[in-house]
Amino acid sequence: MTTPLRIVIPGGSGQVGNILARYFHAHGHDVVVLARGLTPAPWRVVHWDGANPGSWASELENADVLINLAGKSVDCRYTQANQRAIKESRIQTTHLLGKAVGQCVHPPRLWMNASTATIYRHSLDRPMDEQTGEIGGNEPNAPAKWRFSIDVATSWEKAFFDTLTPNTRKIALRSAMVMSPDRGGVFDTLLRLVRFGLGGTTASGQQFVSWIHDEDFLRSIEYLIDRKEIDGVVNIASPNPLPNVDFMKALRQAWGTRIGLPAASWMLEIGTVFLRTETELVLKSRRVIPGRLEDAGFQFQFPEWSAAAQNLVERWRAVKSAKSRVTTTSSSIR
Repeated sequence: MTTPLRIVIPGGSGQVGNILARYFHAHGHDVVVLARGLTPAPWRVVHWDGANPGSWASELENADVLINLAGKSVDCRYTQANQRAIKESRIQTTHLLGKAVGQCVHPPRLWMNASTATIYRHSLDRPMDEQTGEIGGNEPNAPAKWRFSIDVATSWEKAFFDTLTPNTRKIALRSAMVMSPDRGGVFDTLLRLVRFGLGGTTASGQQFVSWIHDEDFLRSIEYLIDRKEIDGVVNIASPNPLPNVDFMKALRQAWGTRIGLPAASWMLEIGTVFLRTETELVLKSRRVIPGRLEDAGFQFQFPEWSAAAQNLVERWRAVKSAKSRVTTTSSSIR
């Protein structure tokens, strides 16, 4: 993209939002994040509550791209209250943005709405692309909490595509886990397990892990902005998901250790209670491939997990080393 764009990111204060905002801001684009809290950032941050119309809506006028990431994190225990908040926060904000876009004289040319690769069924037998992938929820013996996640995803996409925006191209981003060296993200959590000798096979280890390197995530978003003929649902994932046993082995090798204690299903059930999360995040087999991106000619820089893990570990170590130098310098000054 050679022309600076105006990019609005509702719910952009989380990890993925920060990755996007940081990237587009660094490339000279006008970035506006809509957030509940006004924390300092190199880009503009505008307050919204995600529930009511307000002055924030003026940011959508003449915007080039709207990327909606708003919604309560799924990294929590699925209590009734949390389930209600997870679903309602996504549908409510999508409806709210739809109304605001509909009232614009010059609406955004492109609206990307977050979705999730977990919309597909638990799959060990074959990969799931946008054309032939099977939506989950009807698998025999699937836990009720897995069906809840499918309900959230399908309801979210329905709210998005049911909104009438004739002058705005729309893409639902069925994204796999975005791997970046940023603290507090999925990769940071997995690497912490490896660093403490706990990064072994999870349960049977045969469940597939779908993932995407942060640089490919950013490049795919940029690619979709440029390719005006693409709309509808798009899988944002590496073309090579792999079983958990191989995924964790490659991560251990990238870190430089062979030790990784395995975790049985019963151990996960106990551990996730203390971590305030759910086992679905690691037990469901997500075998998702980016059919539409590949058909359109998108080239992945990190299509294989082994090279991606090596790059991410190196960057993680570089960030830690830089922070250590800053801390040492600050201490010597005092």
